[in-house]
Amino acid sequence: MRILLDTNIIIHREGNYPSNKDIGILFRWIDNLHYTKCVHQVTVNEINKLKAGNTREVMNIKLDAYNVLQVQSAMNSRVSSVSQTIDVTDNDRNDSLLLNELFVGKVDVFITEDKKIKKKAELLNIGDKVFTIEAFLEKVIAEHPSLVDYKVLSVTTDHFGNIDLSDDFFDSFKVDYPGFEGWFNKKSEEVAYIYKSDGKISAFLYLKTEDQNETYEDIEPLFSKKKRLKIGTFKVVLNGYKLGERFIKIIFDNAIKQKVEEIYVTIFNKSLEHQRLISLLEEFGFIYHGIKHNKYGDESVYIRDMTKTFDEQNPKFTYPFFKENSKAYIVPIKPEYHTSLLPDSILKTEKPADFVENESFRNAISKVYISRSWFRDLHRGDTIVFYRTGGYYHAVISTIGVIESVVANIKDGKQFIDLCRKRSVFSDKELLEWWDYNPRSRPFIVNFLYLYSFPKRLTMKRLMEIGVIADISSAPRGFELIKQEKFEQILKETQTDESLIVH
Repeated sequence: MRILLDTNIIIHREGNYPSNKDIGILFRWIDNLHYTKCVHQVTVNEINKLKAGNTREVMNIKLDAYNVLQVQSAMNSRVSSVSQTIDVTDNDRNDSLLLNELFVGKVDVFITEDKKIKKKAELLNIGDKVFTIEAFLEKVIAEHPSLVDYKVLSVTTDHFGNIDLSDDFFDSFKVDYPGFEGWFNKKSEEVAYIYKSDGKISAFLYLKTEDQNETYEDIEPLFSKKKRLKIGTFKVVLNGYKLGERFIKIIFDNAIKQKVEEIYVTIFNKSLEHQRLISLLEEFGFIYHGIKHNKYGDESVYIRDMTKTFDEQNPKFTYPFFKENSKAYIVPIKPEYHTSLLPDSILKTEKPADFVENESFRNAISKVYISRSWFRDLHRGDTIVFYRTGGYYHAVISTIGVIESVVANIKDGKQFIDLCRKRSVFSDKELLEWWDYNPRSRPFIVNFLYLYSFPKRLTMKRLMEIGVIADISSAPRGFELIKQEKFEQILKETQTDESLIVH
């Protein structure tokens, strides 16, 4: 792809004081995608008109990094007509010369911050090929989305080339796939998720987005044309920290961000490790599709439909979607427990380093909330909105979840601990204290799925303004129903991703 850059972009990029920091990101994307950066002779002429001689000389040297269009295309009559109608200054007419190169097809895309150029392009029906820097970045990020960045926990991203392939973690892959080492080395510039324990790899995940033009001749039954997320390489060593669920959440987060229609994985069914992974996938709605034939032997193919739907009987099957018109409740959580239980909802005022150590309740998607709320008429499929307490200005709603089950008839403290362990923020000792605190009002358990962290947090002040909370004395103390119209307003004001909402 040949990209024509407007004169002002070149000047901002190559001058001493760039005025737009996004230009650096823009150029990195263009380079990473191996697109050709082009400049017009008009731009060279404009640079040579600069008054500062030293700056002019330096910028002319820097132009060697660009593909200068040496031959100016003949002015197309339609472009000439638009120019005569709109252009007023010499700069306007020069802009039309640049736009003409796009119109006649010498370049594929034109990037400019000039609104008048965009207007002329619309009149010429080539508006879809003219981008501002921001619009172009939105386009390439959507088409080539980077992996979701996780700032909390010890799951990190790294390039293949930085990962120690000699780690015995990869031995099973080398056995299953002769030639795995060659494939791995070819991926040196690509990124994977990893988790290390004591310097050794304990989990690895590689994801690949495939468009509708991907061929699947080796899969039976043959896939239809869809945009898919492929789980390319996925392995988690059991360590008691529920890393499998953490990685499952990463998979779904990327699927939503990249707007895929389906997720799939090909996997052998040779060992307990394979079977455990298959069980985990099936728990979250993956179903058997068929067989992939390859030189290493037949692999099973599992798929997960990402059509927006909601299964009230088993919300895991349609995770991470939720239903807008289901009953929604606001529920409090104290600051000291908030980010430990809901790590992706970390506040800007908190330090990620404080939450790096692994705990199973942080990694789990399916979590436990313990309550003594007088209201207990909760049901599978109901939505919960977590309210981090903290007063008029500091309390915020941060997270949305969906109820899997409610357990109220608990016979004793031991059963209570067994039901909560590994999925709540409390130690066994603290759980027992919870149980014994008031024998006349035993706690109950809400098992919920951790769905989504709101991009924009609403404070108690704002919740009072929109009528979700009546006044300071009415801050939620248990599960309190949110009126349907107020819940819809919350979703709008928190800028919740529309693709998650089932209407």
